[in-house]
Amino acid sequence: MSRGFVKEDDQEVIPMVPPRADLPEGVTNYVTRIGMKELLDEKEALINEREQLGHHDEKERRIAFNHINAKLQLLTSRINSAKIVESANQPPNEVRFGAVVTFKIGDDTKLNQYQIVGVDEADVAKGKISFISPIARLLIDKKVGDKAILKLAKADRVFEIMEIGY
Repeated sequence: MSRGFVKEDDQEVIPMVPPRADLPEGVTNYVTRIGMKELLDEKEALINEREQLGHHDEKERRIAFNHINAKLQLLTSRINSAKIVESANQPPNEVRFGAVVTFKIGDDTKLNQYQIVGVDEADVAKGKISFISPIARLLIDKKVGDKAILKLAKADRVFEIMEIGY
């Protein structure tokens, strides 16, 4: 039958689900143990939300159900590709994945502190940056006292490592 003979109300709405945090093709999906727990908690919350869907309007319920399933599919894929990195196995005197790095920028006396985490965990407001971010890539493998230089259009920005913790 031609789509021209189908009522508009019978057409299924395809849910638009925003993609998860960017993880470039071929890059391992590293996560901290806390990051993996957050992903699993998010999955459980979505499953619970799906189970709690009301039955008031069948079409709205079906749309919501499909939207949650689409989000679950993306999340499950991310969980299945995750590789937990144990902070205890990292060299304590080098910046690696999971490290909490304290540094100063240039001559500024103010100290900055960020933890290097997986793409799904990253949240600058919480002091967590993705391991694929330019700053994290710049800091990886550095030791206390080392300086890393970020080349910018107008001037270079120098990061001096003051402390490393796990």
